[in-house]
Amino acid sequence: MTERLTWIQQEIEGLKENGLYNRIRTIGSPQGAWLIVDGKRVLNFCSNNYLGLANHPRLIEAAREILDRYGVGPAAVRTIAGTMEIHLELERRLAAFKKVPAAITFQSGFTANLATIPALVGKEDVIFSDELNHASIIDGCRLSGAPIIRYAHCDPTDLERVILENQGKYRRALAVTDGVFSMDGDIAPLDQIYEVTSKHGVMLMVDDAHGEGVMGKGGRGIVDHFNLHGKVDVEVGTLSKAFGVVGGVVAGDPLIVEWLRQRGRPFLFSSAVTPPDVAAAIAAVDLLEESTDLVDRLWENARYFKAEMKRLGFDTGKSVTPITPIMLGEAPLAQQFSRELFEENVFAMAIGFPTVPRGKARIRVMISASHSRDDLDKGLEAFAKVGKKLGVI
Repeated sequence: MTERLTWIQQEIEGLKENGLYNRIRTIGSPQGAWLIVDGKRVLNFCSNNYLGLANHPRLIEAAREILDRYGVGPAAVRTIAGTMEIHLELERRLAAFKKVPAAITFQSGFTANLATIPALVGKEDVIFSDELNHASIIDGCRLSGAPIIRYAHCDPTDLERVILENQGKYRRALAVTDGVFSMDGDIAPLDQIYEVTSKHGVMLMVDDAHGEGVMGKGGRGIVDHFNLHGKVDVEVGTLSKAFGVVGGVVAGDPLIVEWLRQRGRPFLFSSAVTPPDVAAAIAAVDLLEESTDLVDRLWENARYFKAEMKRLGFDTGKSVTPITPIMLGEAPLAQQFSRELFEENVFAMAIGFPTVPRGKARIRVMISASHSRDDLDKGLEAFAKVGKKLGVI
């Protein structure tokens, strides 16, 4: 280590001392209700695999079949030689599933936000952003160069206040919010936000990463949940959570989709999503269009687990979705709780600053349709044991 890098070592030591150092565990099995983690079989309460599709036989078979037809990688960006027939098929299928005229796919939900926000606004414009928006939204806003004005979390009244305070100071305005907030599991009041933005001529964008496959009829997302079809200008989603694959999608107005094909920088300058991933994503859409069973099971599991956790005396915060935060306060306690759970064969990671504010550390439990009732009961038993041991309940 050279002297000019000693500051990094000091920063890392500071993270360790404050219980904020992220020790990354290693998975040695396919995703599912149970995993092999660091060589140990544990109950999985960490993955965003809401519907259990990451290891679904139909997705695996679809990926295998397309692998033989198209190979491993696209070998080019979409605008040169990377757009394959299956990319366009996936975009058509996602648009139909989301009940919008058009959709465009990206390498991830993160890059979808990085592509979209700078393409819509610049230095002469303004962004009104929920104060708890995801890091990818924050980074997309920064890349745009537009002034960023935060409004109070999930507060349409405060959004209108900041819009009125800034009228006449910008060329264009964009309001952006998460649909489902990934750390707290609460949802944006998108219907009320739409009323405010439409009243004042502000573009509206929602990042529905944790709502895709979860909210709305058969998992069609938060726009469907609030019946706002044709009213939200931009709906960003991901294929890496409920869909069980990888990739991002922007759905909505066909004019915006066309513009992103011309000016979305990750679309222009990073290789296309691989053919097997595209095929698996199409298979996921097939499953969701065929039946609501997986979505229904996810919500049934979530309701049961959250009710039992509250009965045990745990604080599950403001969540109204399958995301279940177990609020613990300080990061060292959350990390100790996670380690104790792992000893009880439950994999549930601690989350602390800077992912969440200081003093709001937690264990975030991600419920899945792949969990059986017996799995959930085993998890509840472990939480009760550790919670009593550490004086949380």
